[in-house]
Amino acid sequence: MVRDVENPILTVRNLSKRFGLGCRQCQSGPTSHLDKNYCQNCGTVYACAEVSFDLYANEVLGIVGESGSGKSTLLRCLYFDEEPSGGEVYLSAYHHGEKNVVLASSQQKRYIRNHTLGMVYQNPVLGLKMNFSAIGNIAEKLIAAGTRHVADMEGRGHELLQHVSIPLARIKETPKSFSGGMQQRVQIAKALSNNPPILLLDEITTGLDLSVQASVLDLIKEIRRSTHISMLIVSHDLAVIRMMADRTIVMLDGAIVEAGVTDQILEDPQHWHTQQLVYSLL
Repeated sequence: MVRDVENPILTVRNLSKRFGLGCRQCQSGPTSHLDKNYCQNCGTVYACAEVSFDLYANEVLGIVGESGSGKSTLLRCLYFDEEPSGGEVYLSAYHHGEKNVVLASSQQKRYIRNHTLGMVYQNPVLGLKMNFSAIGNIAEKLIAAGTRHVADMEGRGHELLQHVSIPLARIKETPKSFSGGMQQRVQIAKALSNNPPILLLDEITTGLDLSVQASVLDLIKEIRRSTHISMLIVSHDLAVIRMMADRTIVMLDGAIVEAGVTDQILEDPQHWHTQQLVYSLL
């Protein structure tokens, strides 16, 4: 894969997210007094602690870590489901990467969600309207992006649902009648509806049977081959990251503890937490 290392399409610098007001103790600087990422004095949780990374065109970046490491919170901050407590995020598609999207207006953030980013959640209930039909979910995303032509929406919906192997005879059924794997496929189709340059994937194989996991991952690999889309893939499972990611960042207690080419991290992990994750594969 060839990428433009001078011009990332997504730049994240010192992104932080805390749940709680914080106190003098936990905001004083060094975090040695914290219990992992939790302040016992005021109860504040530091879910993300000054996270920085770049994502390049045509790249898959894996984000791995144990439950509670902050990786899903990071994705929710990037998709504006959560408001970061601090830091900067730049998108090449937004003012040529020169303006911090964290400071963008609500209207600008909606535009970015509808045109620049696609999101696939671990729980399909968060990404789908369960009482809308499968094709209706795609139409909803297209309408949010400004599409008004019914025939165009129907054509795009048919194309996408067929691409993710949803039988056309079932496209007017609601996702609540689908299996977990089919719901994830509809989510993926919806996320791709406006051809976003960046796809965010949050633990999308968790809870699925192994055969269904494999089919979902095969679909994602096929989407990458056919669209050259950039992806951020969050998982606690390093086997998924090994299969999918070009580079990987490892998170623990809200911070990045290791980053590098995926093969390098797998073959020669430096941080003890990464070593534990790698050894769990053996």
